[in-house]
Formats: sequence, structure tokens, C-alpha cells
Amino acid sequence: MKRRTVLGAALLGAVATPALAAGTARAADPGPSVNKKQSTRLDAQAIFFVSYDGLVNNNSFQKNGLFTYKGYQYAAWYTSTGSAVIGRRVLGGSSWSTVTLAHQLKSSDSHNVISMGVSKVDGRLHINMDSHSDGFFYVKSVAGLLDAPGSTSWTSAVFGAVQTSLDGLALTTQFTYPQFIATPEGRLQLSYRVGISGNGRNALAEYDGSSWTALGEWTSSTGTYTSTHGSSTARNMYLHGIDYDAGGRLHAFFTWREQSASVMCNSGGITNHDTGYVYSTDRGRTWRNDAGALVATTGTSDTVAVTDSGLVVDSLNPDHSLMNQESQWTDSAGLPHAIISYVPGRFGQCTTNYVSDRTANGRAFHVRKNSAGTWQKTEIPVALDSSQRTKLVLDKYDNAYAVFPYGRIAGASRSSGYTDWALLYDGSDLNAFGEVVIDELRVKADGVLSFMYQETSSGTTPSALHVVDFALPA
Repeated sequence: MKRRTVLGAALLGAVATPALAAGTARAADPGPSVNKKQSTRLDAQAIFFVSYDGLVNNNSFQKNGLFTYKGYQYAAWYTSTGSAVIGRRVLGGSSWSTVTLAHQLKSSDSHNVISMGVSKVDGRLHINMDSHSDGFFYVKSVAGLLDAPGSTSWTSAVFGAVQTSLDGLALTTQFTYPQFIATPEGRLQLSYRVGISGNGRNALAEYDGSSWTALGEWTSSTGTYTSTHGSSTARNMYLHGIDYDAGGRLHAFFTWREQSASVMCNSGGITNHDTGYVYSTDRGRTWRNDAGALVATTGTSDTVAVTDSGLVVDSLNPDHSLMNQESQWTDSAGLPHAIISYVPGRFGQCTTNYVSDRTANGRAFHVRKNSAGTWQKTEIPVALDSSQRTKLVLDKYDNAYAVFPYGRIAGASRSSGYTDWALLYDGSDLNAFGEVVIDELRVKADGVLSFMYQETSSGTTPSALHVVDFALPA
């Protein structure tokens, strides 16, 4: 499509100022706070191995590995023997009931996560698991299972057979990153990548209560990207999220990863560059840039490409170890927010080892669109101390929370224009390995920040897996 340009409004400083804040909060609105309420143990001996610097039970891109629906909370994980387990509890309860599925983790690859979704149109639980650029495994429950959990038995009998298709819909032989999204009408969509890292496309499928349909691919892997070091002709778009707001708009922040290492200053870095944003007002059938211009039609040759104009909301070259697949949220006004992280230029203009450099000097940033339509970016003054990802949550007052690796939590108030970021909880009592899995739906259901984490271990020694709950302002 069109040549690549950077939005003028996206040329942002490292720290936003109160003068650019998105409105003024009501005087009675409280600021951000967390109050630890409860911790429960899912498994004393969950599987533990480190690959790609992460754990298979706690990769933060594992959308809906933990979620809340109609008064119950659901979690998914692999046991020490690799068995896939689905657990549930009454919301806020102290004990979990579990069902072991007829599936064993096929390889020690932390990408092979378990993701879950609910088709509200028929009350089914859908489960996709164990894939990294190959085939996937899919299970769905009987209809109505999640609509009446208190009167429905929690046994293997309520789950169907393990499939390697979506009820006969095969999709692709190179499948990764399943993310289920519920549409406003109660249908269920599945976002996934076709292809491999550095050469892949994002696609959507949709379940209407009776069958799955492939909507098709909506991003492109082709086109030429040129940095000051070299060029690349293949890539993939990594999503920071894909979520509907209360008004039915589908939002997606992303970063590009180039296939060719020639775009970097040093081969020890990572080829991710730029933070982009697109949205859809027709359930993912077409996509628009921030200015509202049509940039893609799903399932056609006109897909979102690196050469399209108006995609970039924060420009960054591939020399700063920008992380892929962090986090996004939309506030009560439907305005998009994201967390991104990289090594700022004050620590140097060329990372040479993305894991060690991010651990030593990485910082997270809050990127958002304010009510005036301007993009702002604020550095969060908390060192990453990790190469891993940070998660974003907004409470009912639109205060923002960043859940860092090791379960540390920082917060910022809407009333300040999100300029008062401060550490609220240091996570020192958790002994968490790194990334956590957020229950996005519970924040909205009862104002509790709930996340799943695994205790650190060594080698392949199993360790305990927990869910911890924090009350947010009432």
C-alpha cells in the first residue's frame, strides 16, 4: 500500500506533562492502590523449564490463561508430567476443582501455552494449546457449562475430545499465539499467527455458536523496511493485544519484527521496531489507522503492511531491544493505552545482547491516546530488572497499573495525566519467576487484580503455581 510514515503527533518525549493530560478526574475519585487479599495454590508441582527466557505456564501473551465469568474463575496449566489441566473456583474461594484433559505437552517450548475463551452465545468453554509454528490442539466443553457453573459437574465428561482442528476447520500448519476474544454479540473470535517469527501474518477465525469460520489474514509479511544499517523484506506483526472496548471497537497495538538481522546495529539485539496501532469497527473485517484511513480488509490481498502510512504512534529503530507482545487496555472513554519496553537511548544507541541489556537498563513506558486525540508517552520510573514483559490494567476510575516481572505493581492516577507513576507493591513475598498472567475479566467484574504466577526454580525442577488477588479502589 502507501509509503511508511510516522504520525507527527507520535513524536513524543520520554515523559508526558500534566498539561497534556486526558481531562480531569472527578474530585471524589481515588488514586491507584492495591491491597493484597488472598493467595491460592493451583499446583504444588507445576512443570518448570525455561525456554525463550520464559515459562510455558506464565507467558504474558497467554491471553485468558486465567479469567473470570459469571461468578467463577478459571485457570489453565501443565502439571509436572505435562498434563493439561483446567481448574475453577467460586470467585474469591480458597479451593480449586480441576479437570485433567487428555493431552500431554509435546515439547519443552514456552510458546506452547494454554489459552481459553468463552462463547457467550452458547456458554461453552474453548481451549487452544500446545503450538509453536506447527499444529494446535483444541477442546471445547458442552454448551451451557459456564452459564450455570454452580449446578454443572466439573469432570472430564463435560469436555469433548481433543482435536487438531476447530471442529474440522484446519486453519494452518504453522499456528502460534492463540488469543480468544469475545465479540459484543457473544460470538467468539480466535486471533493467531500464520507462519514463523520474522515471516508471519495475523489471522482471525470466528465461532457463531454452531460452527467456526476462517475470516482470513489481516496483516502482511512482505514489503521493504530499511534502517540506517540495512534492509529487510520479510517480517511479522506482534500484537500487544487485541480487545473490544465497551462501544464495540476492536483495538490492536503492535510492533514489527524483521526477518533480516541486517537492520540492527549488532546481531545480539532483536529486530523489533516501532509501536503501531490499528482498529476495527466491523468486528475485524476491515482495519483503519489512527487517522481513520482504511489500511486493510481481512481475508483479501489488502492487508496491514509495514509500508502503510499512519500506523506508527511511537517510532523506535531496531537498536533498543523493544519487546514484542506486551500489553494494552482501553479506558472508560474507549481510548487506547499500552505498555511497551526497551532500552532508552541514555543507556546507549546499540544493544548487543537483548536479554542482558534489557535486564540491566530496560524501562517500561505507558503509551496512550488522550481525549484531545494526541498520543502521549510516559516512562515508568521502575527498572525492569528483567528481559521480560509488563502487563497493563486500568481500574474503574481509569487509574493505570503496570504489573512488572516478579509480580511488582506500579500505579499512576488518571487525575495526574498518568505522570505520577510509583511502585505500590514490590512482589518480594511471591518468589515469582518472571512474567505473570492477568485475569483481565476479573478487574472488570469485581475490581480485583488477580494474576497467576509460578515460583522460581532451577533446571527442570517443578515448582508451585499460584493465583494472587489484590483489591483495587472500590
